[in-house]
Amino acid sequence: MNTKIKKIQRERRKKRIRAKIFGISVKPRLSIFKSNRYITAQLIDDSRGATLLSGSTKTLKGKNMREKAKALGKNIGKAALEKEISLAVFDRGGYLYAGSVAAIADGAREAGLKF
Repeated sequence: MNTKIKKIQRERRKKRIRAKIFGISVKPRLSIFKSNRYITAQLIDDSRGATLLSGSTKTLKGKNMREKAKALGKNIGKAALEKEISLAVFDRGGYLYAGSVAAIADGAREAGLKF
């Protein structure tokens, strides 16, 4: 499939998802972005337009991207609990809920964050 078409399809999925979810300070949005090399995750308060927490797989150790993603989810979950945030809305950013995206969610849940 053409990469331009894939990008357009992901953007459409992203818009459709974002129309339905909204993060507030009590229940922020856990947003995921995947590049070719790294994955980033942010907890965002949409009512203020502010990022509360962020993390990336750049500095994490692991055998493969899935292990790094799970560690990223755990780090985000622990940091959120330290800031007294226990609930979040998961925004997969138009990506399929599989592989590293699911690993981030599993890691955050293991750390105690609830979706």
